[in-house]
Amino acid sequence: MTPVELSRTVLHAVRRAVDEGELAVAVVPERVVVAPPGPGGCGDYATNVALQLARPAGQPAPAVAELLRTRLLRTDGISDVVVTGPGFLNISLAGGADARLVRDILRAGPRYGHSDALAGQTIELHAAPEVRALVLMDSVVRVLRSQGARPQLHCTRPPEDAWVRVLGVPEDIHVRPGTAPLRPVPAPADPTPLGRDAARWALLHPAPHDRPRIGDEHLVQRESNPLFRVRYAHARSRAVVRNAADLGFGPEPGPVNASALHQALADHPRVLAATAAHRAPDRLARHLVAVADALAPLLPSVLPLGDEKPSAAHRARLALAEAAGTVLAGGLSLLGIDAPEHL
Repeated sequence: MTPVELSRTVLHAVRRAVDEGELAVAVVPERVVVAPPGPGGCGDYATNVALQLARPAGQPAPAVAELLRTRLLRTDGISDVVVTGPGFLNISLAGGADARLVRDILRAGPRYGHSDALAGQTIELHAAPEVRALVLMDSVVRVLRSQGARPQLHCTRPPEDAWVRVLGVPEDIHVRPGTAPLRPVPAPADPTPLGRDAARWALLHPAPHDRPRIGDEHLVQRESNPLFRVRYAHARSRAVVRNAADLGFGPEPGPVNASALHQALADHPRVLAATAAHRAPDRLARHLVAVADALAPLLPSVLPLGDEKPSAAHRARLALAEAAGTVLAGGLSLLGIDAPEHL
């Protein structure tokens, strides 16, 4: 149910209450404004229509709100209605938790899942003087910063020029002797011929204790390549947003039957926190594959087919697809990998 549809639903409840003699008002409002709840509110949307009607009806606003609450609870698509403050109606939609999740992701953008849990903490990272260790350290640094930490990078020698130029390994590494807790199984071959994105994925997707594979399988554009699946899912999510705009409609969070995708998106903040805590970018890489695989079944149903008109269901699916694409783009960025809009 969109805000416009909810506004009409509340207005219908008001008119029915007037027609049946429960509210004695001479003039019914032409429209009802619904908006996200303010401080002290709850649910998905709130409206002050009870306060508007209280004086004309000669009743206290909480009594008017309770009367309308009873009617709205019998409406399909509404799961709960709570009266707060002087008489605000706070409305939760069926599937409201999922809609709130999508709304939160779209509001946060690529920073969804970022937090200040590690704010003020200076964390020293020591990497072995090897290409995989330095790429892993760079990704760990990105994720730690997303959680508010201030990482410091250390290695016993400077990175090679090709690692900086091709793979994006940072130059601002403090060179000093010391132990190297970031010591993954080394790369068996030079990854730079793969280019930045495929090379970083090849080094980061396996767990640090697993031997990475450095080969052309990371470049092929087919479903057997996890990196391709992630980037293709992101590119398709951006394509449906563009195509929907061409058809004259946009995203509007609402109920969608896609529990696996909702769960994967809801899990993103936890995955970022675990990646930072365990210094394990492979957790984030595998999570992005799970998001991409959960998004794939939704995409064919996002846009109207043939002469079909865009509906609330299409807008809700579009919002969910855009949210998933946002998570994929943000996650790839933390791995130091590009998320192209066209693929």
